[in-house]
Amino acid sequence: TTLTLRLFEDVFKLHIKWVEPVQLTFMVVGAGMGGLGLMILFVGCLSTGDTRNKVYRTWRGRVGGRISCAIFMGITYLLSLAWLLMFAALIIVTLFYTLAWFQCQHIPQNECIEYNQFSFLFPAGTPEEDKRVCPGERKLFCKDYVNNAEIMFILASVSALLVILSLVHYLMCLAANYAHIKDQEKFMDLQEIQFLHESEMSTLPKDRL
Repeated sequence: TTLTLRLFEDVFKLHIKWVEPVQLTFMVVGAGMGGLGLMILFVGCLSTGDTRNKVYRTWRGRVGGRISCAIFMGITYLLSLAWLLMFAALIIVTLFYTLAWFQCQHIPQNECIEYNQFSFLFPAGTPEEDKRVCPGERKLFCKDYVNNAEIMFILASVSALLVILSLVHYLMCLAANYAHIKDQEKFMDLQEIQFLHESEMSTLPKDRL
């Protein structure tokens, strides 16, 4: 994002003010995703194996566990949709940078790279000379900005895809934990029935057995 801002300012003479708040939002979301991952890991540990039998033994514990799993499932679902939109946006930006990279590679060095066909990306009233990259700015545009930003946006797209896959895995695990906690009540009832049955059998006279 920083390279893109500098590219617009140094090459196209554009000052975009709304990108910096978006960049700050991405940083906050990244920190929030880390905290959410730790909380979901904690809930998953409580819902697994012998820990589940101890923590969710009471009725209130089981209800609290099911509610926490349901809340995290809803948050994870909404985050999956948000990251899908972010992934789509990254793919579009990466395609634009890939197109610019091909233009830098194939257009002769003594010719200008025209971006008049993308005039909808420029604010109204932008001079025509600011919509092209001429030989004096080719090195700054191609080597300093496009080449570096292309690699970073590809890595960002792959990272976003991994985050989406992780969120889908989170949803699967949370749904399984919700079912385990729900079935824990039935398991406890079966244990009580078995205990009562064994108690009754132990109190019967031996001749009746």
